[in-house]
This record gives sequence, structure tokens and C-alpha cells, in this order.
Amino acid sequence: MFFWFYKYILMGPLLRLLGRPKVTGLEYVPDHGPVLLASNHLAVVDSFYLPLVLRRRIFFLAKAEYFTGTGIKGKLIKFFYSSTGQVPIDRTNADSAADALTAAAKILDKGKLLGMYPEGTRSPDGKLYKGKTGLARIALETGIPVIPVAMINTDVVNPPGSKMWHFARVEVKFGKPMDFRRFEGLAGNRFIERAVIDEVMYELMRLSGQEYVDLYAADVKEGKTPPAAIKAG
Repeated sequence: MFFWFYKYILMGPLLRLLGRPKVTGLEYVPDHGPVLLASNHLAVVDSFYLPLVLRRRIFFLAKAEYFTGTGIKGKLIKFFYSSTGQVPIDRTNADSAADALTAAAKILDKGKLLGMYPEGTRSPDGKLYKGKTGLARIALETGIPVIPVAMINTDVVNPPGSKMWHFARVEVKFGKPMDFRRFEGLAGNRFIERAVIDEVMYELMRLSGQEYVDLYAADVKEGKTPPAAIKAG
């Protein structure tokens, strides 16, 4: 119930005032059954605006650190993320990727709507970065179509690294469902998974109008990639 209270009373009115969200393609999201959304990721508020414009409740995979804080602040953060449909996953070891895929599959098996950010982290500069193959693995194993979602101007409302929010026109664009059942039985094949996620990223690039960089955003943030490579991308 807190999710709906948050959406319609606590945060919804403020988000609508700040972003005046424009939504297109919402008819592509079915009202029932499992749904897998693949979104670009520009700002923290992506995870606020996406639930705001959907007719259904959405679930995300969130890092476990959000649920382990101590004190009043830690408990409030845990309550917020739990109440708004965030599912904790451990990202600290080699087994965490498999655990995340299992958690995602359980959400979809229950006929729910799962949102994922294939870039794995927020874009450091507004560009669209290389997608990780976890989402492709889930799509191939479940046979559930992928609906691409482009978030536009959320990084203007909530600039990365800033605690200030600003007025800007947010746009959320849903694309047509992408069916990958032609690759049935090929989950686990890294070449097929790469082909699938690259197809999803291409559609996100088309919807969002972002410049695409064939590098992982996390590597760029950690300084593992020379600036010349980013500019060339």
C-alpha cells in the first residue's frame, strides 16, 4: 500500500510538477502477465519516473547495500526501497550475477513487471553505454519479450552528483516489444546473448537519441578506459 501512497500522494505530485512527464508507447505494456522492461539509465529519478507513468507496479533489482544500513537513516532507506518494489541483490562476488538472474526469474514467474537497466549503472555523461548480457539471458530463458524504454531529460531534473532537482520536461518512450524466441534454447551462448543485448541497446539508442559508446559505463566511471576511447566511441 505504501507504493501506491508514494505514487499518488507522497512523491507523485512533486514529480509531475518538476518533470511534467510526457509518455508515448504505453500501450505496448500489457495490463497483465510478466513484462520485462529494458531502460537506459541517466539519473536516480529514472526509478521514480518509470513507476509514476506505468499503470502497474514495477519491481527493480537493487544493490543489497540499500537494505543493510544502520540507525534511523538506514531503516528509512530500507523501508523505502522495500516498499517501492526494490529486490535486494548481492553484487560483491562471482556468484552474485547468478543470484540476480534467479531473483529476476522469480519476479517474472509470478507474472509481475520487472524493470532492468542493461547498462548496469547510470551513464556518467548522458551517453548510452554498452549493455551487459544478464537481461539477454533472462529474455532467452523465459521467452518473455523485451520492451525498451527511453528516459529523456531525467538527468536534467536530477543531474548526476547533485542533490538539487530542477524543472525540465521529462519524456518516457516505450518501444514495441522485442521478441527473441527465434533464439530459443540458446540461453548461455555468449555470442547469442551479446547479439540480443546489442539489439536492445540499438533500439534504446534509436528511442532516446543518445550517442552510443561501445564501452561499459562502470569501466568509464572507474577510469579503466582512456578518454580518447570514449571520444572515439
